[in-house]
Amino acid sequence: MTVRHILVPVDFSDHSNRALDCAKSLAEKYGAALHLLSVVLPANYPEGLRKDAESHLRRLLTHAEQKRLHAESAVAFGDPYREILDYAKRASIDLIVMGTHGRGGMAHVLIGSVAEKVVRTAPCPVMTVR
Repeated sequence: MTVRHILVPVDFSDHSNRALDCAKSLAEKYGAALHLLSVVLPANYPEGLRKDAESHLRRLLTHAEQKRLHAESAVAFGDPYREILDYAKRASIDLIVMGTHGRGGMAHVLIGSVAEKVVRTAPCPVMTVR
């Protein structure tokens, strides 16, 4: 399997930070480009939220890491599961690396795990990180 593009969905939780660390190592090993995606839920659409998310994304990697890993970052609004899959298809992602738990809390019980849905339906392999 050739890995040229790695996607890391981030919600700024400890779980997604661990997934990011793993993805950075894999990107280094394979010489792959690293894609960071933050998805904002529809209920949280206030003005300025995109700029906040973009700012947080930029701080996840040093400038040197951004250049070395050919990093790209994006913010999407909507259902995290659907936005992750849509981005993976659009960007020809070869591997998704994501945390097994995010900020969902009780939402996991009510609507199911985003990671679980992504694993079941992604167009590419998915690595989950505890």
